[in-house]
Amino acid sequence: MNPSVVAPAKILVVDDVAMNVKLLADLLVVKGYRVCSATSGPAALVMLASERPDLVLLDVMMPGMSGYEVCAAIRADPAQAMLPVVLVTALDPAQERAKGLDAGADDFLNKPVSQAELLARVRSLLRIKSLYDEVARRKEELLELNRTLEQRVADGVRELEQVGRLKRFFSPQLAELIVAGGADDPLKSHRREITVVFLDLRGFTAFTETADPEEVMAVLGEYHAAVGRLVLEHEGTLERFTGDGIMVFFNDPVPVADPAPRAARMALAMQGEVDALAAGWKKRGYDLLMGIGIAQGFATIGSIGFPGRIDYGAIGTVTNLAARLCGEARGGEILVSQRVQALLDGAVATEPAGELALKGFQRPVPAYRVVRGAVPSEPSSR
Repeated sequence: MNPSVVAPAKILVVDDVAMNVKLLADLLVVKGYRVCSATSGPAALVMLASERPDLVLLDVMMPGMSGYEVCAAIRADPAQAMLPVVLVTALDPAQERAKGLDAGADDFLNKPVSQAELLARVRSLLRIKSLYDEVARRKEELLELNRTLEQRVADGVRELEQVGRLKRFFSPQLAELIVAGGADDPLKSHRREITVVFLDLRGFTAFTETADPEEVMAVLGEYHAAVGRLVLEHEGTLERFTGDGIMVFFNDPVPVADPAPRAARMALAMQGEVDALAAGWKKRGYDLLMGIGIAQGFATIGSIGFPGRIDYGAIGTVTNLAARLCGEARGGEILVSQRVQALLDGAVATEPAGELALKGFQRPVPAYRVVRGAVPSEPSSR
């Protein structure tokens, strides 16, 4: 059956006289209604559950259980509270109307039943029931919407919490991508080749020994704001802030085609920002410049910490190499490993910086200096 086609209303005719049942049923069927019937009150109550009629035509005078008693039993069931019930009686309606209303009847028909009056009463009561059914349906839809809304709100709160947690490490776009399922869970331990950038301020330790804490916090605020903005712009992953020391890496949790050139471009942009800040700091008596080291290699990446305090970190020789190169870089200088220099492939100009003896490395490490002032070439697509 096509669900879009509305079935005709079903009417339950209840009378202990078979001829009366046939008469009413024939009148209703001719007008397109569906009809079911019962010859006693108890049988009618059983049929209510199985047939689910839209209206009941109920004879008053029946043996065993009168129409009033059947009507009262119908009204006692909350599920049938709005089922239209029309009492059909040969008794004086003026005397019986009060009893019928007390029992819960909606209307009356006098015997012998007038066809026109019967159909008019049926149409009127079915129209009222149809409106009630629509209200009930809309009410149920509203309740369902409220239930789903509560779930959506709860899901949204959890998602916002996830995004807020991930934004500590990733750009807002990347954090939302991860929560939406567009990237693997980055907090699960995994291994990947990454480009690591270390940076810190030269002269910061001496500065903190003489400056007031408020001055130190003001300088760090300016510094973090400037370099942090560039981390987000270049879609880097922030591994840590430790005072003036910052570690950023590229190619995780979402791989990028140009991690080394992207890291070098970010480093150049950062040096430019810090140069501008340093000019203002110098006027206030602070001699601060930034050194940067960049290396590329494999690392194990994932969550580090304990319940209640989880951080995101990368562990491997590549992080140590970037940190050591940063430590060797003078103020305003960017040192890169030999692997990074090869991967730049002319995208950023470099020059040899010699072989450096770095702590934790048995052999001297070839290093290269990024030439500042040269305009880095942008990739054709990001």
